[in-house]
Amino acid sequence: MDLEQSRFNMVEQQIRTWEVLDQEVLELLFEVRREEFVPAAYRSLAFVDMEIPLGYGEVMLAPKLEARILQEVQVKSTDRILEVGSGSGYLTALLSRQGEHVYSVEIVPELKAMAEKNLKAHGIANVTLETGDAARGWARHGPYDVIVLTGSTPVLPSAFQRSLKTGGRMFAVVGDAPVMQAVLLTCVAQEEKGSEYNTAGLFETCITPLKNAERPVRFTF
Repeated sequence: MDLEQSRFNMVEQQIRTWEVLDQEVLELLFEVRREEFVPAAYRSLAFVDMEIPLGYGEVMLAPKLEARILQEVQVKSTDRILEVGSGSGYLTALLSRQGEHVYSVEIVPELKAMAEKNLKAHGIANVTLETGDAARGWARHGPYDVIVLTGSTPVLPSAFQRSLKTGGRMFAVVGDAPVMQAVLLTCVAQEEKGSEYNTAGLFETCITPLKNAERPVRFTF
């Protein structure tokens, strides 16, 4: 398999056509070698438009979704980033190349170890990997400039909003299968009496939920 041709085809045929036109993002996809973050058994599928199994009920997001996330959150070189769900460490690596520091939390210890190994192999040092359940917030290193949830959540916990700096952006996929909405939430102002946020709906999708994600309160009679 011609890896570079496959990578080029992925960018041109999948990612550009999904409205990812940010040149910095596109260049990053050529620089960070996706196939080296894919489990060996699935390496031949590294550039295919699909989710790749990582084991433990988790998956690597489709390439076009990873690219769209990067474009939407517009990471700056001074940004402190929270990633919920490290997976194989690929999106972590992309975020780390753009921002100042990434705090990535993974609930599955074996996947945290996988991400750690992959990031170390690529000499990426501006990442703090932690094992834990961050599905309902992770204020430990906050406030953050960027928050990315790599799994869906039926309800978006308010703890994440409180962890955003003014001007901070959060990407999340909200709702239940079969139709979920990708949203970009921006903290417009932080005030004692109440902060102000803008929420923009981006596109419909359906991805694996975060383990222990918050669910809506159901009334019972």
